[in-house]
Amino acid sequence: MGKGGNQGEGATDREVPMPTFSWEEIQKHNLRTDRWLVIDRKVYNITKWSSRHPGGQRVIGHYAGEDATDAFHAFHRDLNFVSKFLKPLLIGELAPEEPSQDRGKNSQITEDFRALRKTAEDMNLFKSNHLFFLLLLAHVIAMESIAWFTVSYFGNGWIPTVITACVLATSQVQAGWLQHDYGHLSVYKKSMWNHLVHKFVIGHLKGASANWWNHRHFQHHAKPNIFYKDPDVNMLHVFVLGEWQPIEYGKKKLKYLPYNHQHEYFFLIGPPLLIPTYFQYQIIKTMIVRKDWVDLVWAISYYARFFITYVPFYGILGAILFLNFVRFLESHWFVWVTQMNHIAMEIDREPYRDWFSSQLSATCNVEQSFFNDWFSGHLNFQIEHQSLKKSGELWLDAYLHK
Repeated sequence: MGKGGNQGEGATDREVPMPTFSWEEIQKHNLRTDRWLVIDRKVYNITKWSSRHPGGQRVIGHYAGEDATDAFHAFHRDLNFVSKFLKPLLIGELAPEEPSQDRGKNSQITEDFRALRKTAEDMNLFKSNHLFFLLLLAHVIAMESIAWFTVSYFGNGWIPTVITACVLATSQVQAGWLQHDYGHLSVYKKSMWNHLVHKFVIGHLKGASANWWNHRHFQHHAKPNIFYKDPDVNMLHVFVLGEWQPIEYGKKKLKYLPYNHQHEYFFLIGPPLLIPTYFQYQIIKTMIVRKDWVDLVWAISYYARFFITYVPFYGILGAILFLNFVRFLESHWFVWVTQMNHIAMEIDREPYRDWFSSQLSATCNVEQSFFNDWFSGHLNFQIEHQSLKKSGELWLDAYLHK
């Protein structure tokens, strides 16, 4: 039975031609209830399936109505396995006259980037050194042991306590950088081993949730520094970022805080409170609301280990205060490395750039050294100190002069 109907017994069936679509049609399907995307010029309807997407429906939904080829390759390690899930979702392909990139994206940059990536793959530059990551894990565990030994041997006086807290904060930060690599599935060839070690590091060594981190961080990489898509630039009305947001707030006379002074109160709110307050609340809430019981068990194992270790020295209340002091120290380190390297860059609404350009626009320059590599977990950056102050001044100008 071909397209032309019944041709009679013994007739050869004709292959039904693949429907073709224009970018104009595809771009209409970018709603929560109607999602299409393009991968390697093939058009897929992901509307119903997106809710079952292992990475979350938000991250895949951010590419609705767009070409997602490079994002697809970046996020999926085993392309042959993942491609099996795409087959039932295939509804057509781009019309022959349509370009591979939507909205006038730079096709030459995309081709050059893919060629560069292929060269790097052929040179085995993405091949991980297992011994390197084992040593990173070992040095985190060693710091945990040194912290316990310090307070055990020298007692719970102020000086040993402060030293122990600094060592623990350092181990927490380094564990955070380590879980980042496992969370990206970039250490082992098999995703299962990456997931397992990721849960151990972020759960047992840090008391956080792997699924919570994945949900946030994958969105960040999918659409870095894009309002309403990258959760890392959602400042909950505490700060205004970039150029568009402060002007928009000013025009609408939104004054939750005196944003023209945000470069000053940043030091009182950002580094001290992000991990001890906001992240802890979000992590616990997410695990309970989404019923991530596996992650919850891993997190409980961290807190059980911590309190078993330090309650004998400080008591229950003292151990709780001690834990929050460690989080307080960790938060400063974490904020300066992870937040400022993005806040210093362009932050705006969706500009619909090609994958390579969108990543570059949200990445600071890198200055390599042994210390910077270790201190930043290989997320080295250069900070542009005036970015927060500039955004605050833009808000004030728009607020006073609509």
